[in-house]
Amino acid sequence: MNRKTDNDSQDLDRQIFERELREFLPARIFDAHVHFFDKSCFVAGTSFPANHPYHKVGGTFGPSDYLAWAADALPGVAISANGFGHPGFESDRDATALYAGSVSDNQQFYGMALIAPEDSAACVRRRVEQNQLVGFKPYPDFVTGKPVAEVTVNDMLPAAQMEVADELGLAIMLHIPRPGRLADPLNQTQMVELCQRYPNARIIFAHIGRAYFLSNVVGFLDGITACPNAYIDTAMINHEGVLEYAFRNFPRDRILFGADSPFALIRGKSVEINNQYAYLVGEDYALGTGIYDAENAVSFTTFFYEQLRGIRLATERAGLKPCEIEDFFFNNADRLFRSVVEDNYGEPKGNGVVRDRQ
Repeated sequence: MNRKTDNDSQDLDRQIFERELREFLPARIFDAHVHFFDKSCFVAGTSFPANHPYHKVGGTFGPSDYLAWAADALPGVAISANGFGHPGFESDRDATALYAGSVSDNQQFYGMALIAPEDSAACVRRRVEQNQLVGFKPYPDFVTGKPVAEVTVNDMLPAAQMEVADELGLAIMLHIPRPGRLADPLNQTQMVELCQRYPNARIIFAHIGRAYFLSNVVGFLDGITACPNAYIDTAMINHEGVLEYAFRNFPRDRILFGADSPFALIRGKSVEINNQYAYLVGEDYALGTGIYDAENAVSFTTFFYEQLRGIRLATERAGLKPCEIEDFFFNNADRLFRSVVEDNYGEPKGNGVVRDRQ
């Protein structure tokens, strides 16, 4: 049996970074898709199973934690991020919005509120404006009264909430529902309708519409491509074919880098299997469609690195110019979130230095 130590894994990471990533990465990365939280964000009495991914980071993950990880894993790269909390009923949504505001300076780090369909328009407005957030994140699991597999985009985003987003020009981080994901016909219709009905809202379709395997993306970006307020992020996508298709078929100035940390800090890789996908995981954490390598048969680097490796191959194949790579990794997200701040708050908060709330 081939057992590997933490030192072995760290040595592998350093080799990968030097060989494949150092010369490729720009000096700045803006991660548009991060989960930031501390213990104040959760409903009293909340506990997660022993193999929950949050235990990888000790149950809290804020900007300083991300910067500490990046200092070792991405040496020489400056990190910015847009963060939101844990999208589940374990979260106290008011407390999570307060935390997001407290760790955001609207210059290097930005924050979003979590919302559920039951939240009134006034509540959504209050969470965003009082904490100077750039938008909000709904989630299929917040919809009650029907099986999660039957949830629709319209169920997740009531009209009253969207009217607030449209009025304020907010960003929405949308994890689309339904088993068919991006290829689902109802999703296809409602995604376009959402963008057209609320043209001042900036709709970010997370995970390239959750298209982790190639047949789930080919031919299914056309509708939102025509909507100037539609964006996609690449969070947890390491499939170079999916990424290449997005770079070739979606406006490059509306594609945002996202990693989905802290999940992306786990060792593993997403793989396509017979028009499906699975996470091969090198650590004993429950992660979606995860298959755990309990025998340590394979040497893994992190999901984060695997995403960067896939992006590097995809940008080479799609012929991105260096300036387009810089836009993807930083400028596209920076322009988007900075514009929300300028429209609503005038200028960044404080002096631009963020410290996690203790």
